[in-house]
Amino acid sequence: MKRLLFCLIVLLAGCNKAPEVHAPLPVVTVSPPAKQQVTEYLDLTGTVAPSKTVNLVARVSGYLESIHFRDGSFVDPGQLLFVIEPKPYEEQLALNQAVLEQAQTEYERQQALIKENATAVSSVEKQLSQRDQAKAQVEIARINLSYTRISAPFAGRIGARQADPGNLVGPGGTSVLATLDQMIPIYVNFTLNERDALRIYERLRSRGLPAKTGATRVPVFAGLSNEQGLPHAGVLDFADNEVSTSTGTIAMRAIFSNEDKAMFPGLFARVRIPLGGAQPMLVVPNAAIGSDQQGDYVLLVGADDVVARRTIVKGPLTAAGGCAIRSGLVESDRVIVNGLLNAKSGEKVAPTGKL
Repeated sequence: MKRLLFCLIVLLAGCNKAPEVHAPLPVVTVSPPAKQQVTEYLDLTGTVAPSKTVNLVARVSGYLESIHFRDGSFVDPGQLLFVIEPKPYEEQLALNQAVLEQAQTEYERQQALIKENATAVSSVEKQLSQRDQAKAQVEIARINLSYTRISAPFAGRIGARQADPGNLVGPGGTSVLATLDQMIPIYVNFTLNERDALRIYERLRSRGLPAKTGATRVPVFAGLSNEQGLPHAGVLDFADNEVSTSTGTIAMRAIFSNEDKAMFPGLFARVRIPLGGAQPMLVVPNAAIGSDQQGDYVLLVGADDVVARRTIVKGPLTAAGGCAIRSGLVESDRVIVNGLLNAKSGEKVAPTGKL
């Protein structure tokens, strides 16, 4: 009887056991890659440099008399910048002109005498030589006097003066008085590795342009560190004639109009060079792409709703926060674009979105 009662209790306990509960599948959002027109480009880093630069040098000795600019200001072509005390050179010019007048008078007198056979031919030739030497001395004095006034050879921004009025400048004193940089237009210098340089040259050849020309008209876009996007548009201006054997890169240069003077020498710039026209490519949200030691990848959901990893090769970014894919995807793939933290390769999920 006791044994029967025990079996009955066990049987009743088994009937009251709670049913087994399964955890819900992780929910993820999937979407197929979008087919868009995408332009391939190279992203590089460059340095802004003046299109012209010149050291303003005192070519004659003397005391600096006056300065006609503010340090760091923009100056116009031909604008007077420095005046070196001109009086000694004015006096030297006047003296040489007096010597020339005397030599010219004597030469004319010798010419008159030779017509009357009253002087030797050698005397005429000697006086002609002295007259010509006097002319040369006048020209030298005139040039030296012109050097006492230093003007801007082109429009640009001038640096800090290296001497104040009253100081001795020129040979024996301060020679470089200031540096002038031309900023309209302006250059951005950068380097390309051999592979990317060949891609650009291939583009030039496809357009019927010589690969190593100074006027390729290949568009280049740039942006400074404090700017959004790449607001400055220019063109490729120069490509060196050889690849450096030590760095494996080639020096290149772009030119920008810089009318607003936003770019100035020494700044770092982000540089972008488009490679050809827009081509159809598959695009996924950049946030959907992961990266590890094996490379870049996305997570896909298969027909059985099981997550799988797919290795990809990334292309350029798009303006809408997407990333073009060069290889690894097809249009029918279901890419996980939301809920990536809930998805693990080889496990089943509950996909939503564009199924």
